[in-house]
Amino acid sequence: MKTLWKLTREAARYKGLYVIAILSTFGLTLVNLTAPKVLSSMTGIVEKGVDKPALTSIRHLAFLLLGLYLLRVLFRFLSNYLAHRAAWYLVGDLRSRLYDKLQCLDLSFFHDKQTGDLMSRVVNDTRDFELLYAHMIPDIITNLVTFVGVLVILLTINWKLALITCFPIPLILISGVIFAKIVRPFFRASQKVMGELNAQLQDSLSGLHEIQAFGQEEYEGTRVRNKSMEQVVAMLRALRASAIFHPCVELLSSLGTVLVVFFGGLLAYKQQLSVADIVAFVLYLGLFYAPVSGLANLLESLQQSLAGAERVTLILETPSAIQNAPDAKPLTDVKGALCFDDVTFHYDNKVPVLKHVSFSCDPGMMVALVGPTGVGKTTATQLISRFYDPIEGRILIDGQDIKKVTLESLRHNISPVLQDTFLFNGTIAENIGYARPDATLEEIEAAAKAAHIHEDILHMPDQYETQVGERGLRLSGGQKQRVAIARAILRNSPIIVLDEATASVDVATEKQIQKAINSLAGRRTIIAIAHRLSTIMNADLILVIHDGEIAERGTHAELMEKKGIYYNMQKAQLTDSAD
Repeated sequence: MKTLWKLTREAARYKGLYVIAILSTFGLTLVNLTAPKVLSSMTGIVEKGVDKPALTSIRHLAFLLLGLYLLRVLFRFLSNYLAHRAAWYLVGDLRSRLYDKLQCLDLSFFHDKQTGDLMSRVVNDTRDFELLYAHMIPDIITNLVTFVGVLVILLTINWKLALITCFPIPLILISGVIFAKIVRPFFRASQKVMGELNAQLQDSLSGLHEIQAFGQEEYEGTRVRNKSMEQVVAMLRALRASAIFHPCVELLSSLGTVLVVFFGGLLAYKQQLSVADIVAFVLYLGLFYAPVSGLANLLESLQQSLAGAERVTLILETPSAIQNAPDAKPLTDVKGALCFDDVTFHYDNKVPVLKHVSFSCDPGMMVALVGPTGVGKTTATQLISRFYDPIEGRILIDGQDIKKVTLESLRHNISPVLQDTFLFNGTIAENIGYARPDATLEEIEAAAKAAHIHEDILHMPDQYETQVGERGLRLSGGQKQRVAIARAILRNSPIIVLDEATASVDVATEKQIQKAINSLAGRRTIIAIAHRLSTIMNADLILVIHDGEIAERGTHAELMEKKGIYYNMQKAQLTDSAD
């Protein structure tokens, strides 16, 4: 009920459509209840004998019946279409809300999540809301009103026979409650496995090159088949319970019909029930048990919808660990001064990644973070943009604690260039202009020239309109890196974060990227992570991170004189280059 109440609040914005649909549903139910009464009246007239006045009455009743059937068409259209219209608008809104929510969640939320499963929640699970609001709720209202209306009519015809008719109802309701408890976990498991299957497919399709290169087609095919069959088995368990429940409901409904036929005949024999009343009772009997029999389908659909709804509401109600403070103010007129003040951080496993890190730099300085893989360099840069918050200490930009400024303004003043450069499936111009959608082509070209990628673009078939493919598949690694640098330059942020910007590129490309970085030096505050120490020799401050702490700091010349960790790293790289 808690989940249903939350869903009802979500649908409230379309209450106008729902009110008309529900009123149409009531009208449809009223027509369905009235039509048998008209037929019963016609039977009563025929039973007494057809004369001219009777024929006139029959003619009037026939036109009335035709009018009722026409109204039924109208009410059914309004009920079905408007309910579907509201439900699909709701699905569209929920998908947008779910995506917006995912964008607002901190990165720690995604550590144990699979992309395919999240996609399944956004696309597949939200679709169950349409089933709930366009089919189930109107059906529940129709069935409830029909059941109560028919029961009242049957009681007016013959209360004894009406009570006998109700005998199977408690048994059906009890079996429905048992069925709901049994089948919900099966549908929940099916939805979960469907998300895992989507995740498996997304993972396999993304790694198709590696699968073919290592000849693992059969292995991956087996994994997908196994996950697919796991979903089939989970669904079949739910359907097996349904296959048992449905016949039981039909049996109990049939038992009620048998009781009505037997006792109705007995009452007719005792002349306590007329032929017209028996006809009316039989006609209404179908309407009476139809809602009860439909309970099976409604319960099955309800459990499936709620299983999906639970997965959707779980994300919508997940709080983000990174939020604006109540008194947060925009970060304006940023110069680029940066300070780490005794910063300590760890992830959920509680193992410290950064330990009491402190350093500062003036605007326009280049600070390089070096050290082995996994010592916390990338984590430090992610703290600057508040993808995570420090456990202890604080980070200041121009003397302001970044926790006390708005996230939007903070990230607007920081441009990242990541090692794993992500390009959207579009043109080169669109990818560079992503940082500033209002940028002109001249501004995009200027940024490309500063990033030393302009000449490469001019040699491409469609130049700036060249499609880069999914994740920039049609560009080389160095070209993607320089497009990312151009994107950062175009944004014109005072702080630029370079995370392994020269990783996995050849020497010639590295020189091009180095030129792009040098063109920014002195004009932007640059935080650079580098394994290739040749790219950060000109840095104003080099921080050697070891085991989450700053082990050494200074310029290239100062650190070489110390002959410590940095000196040994530089010496090892020179030896590797010579080899």
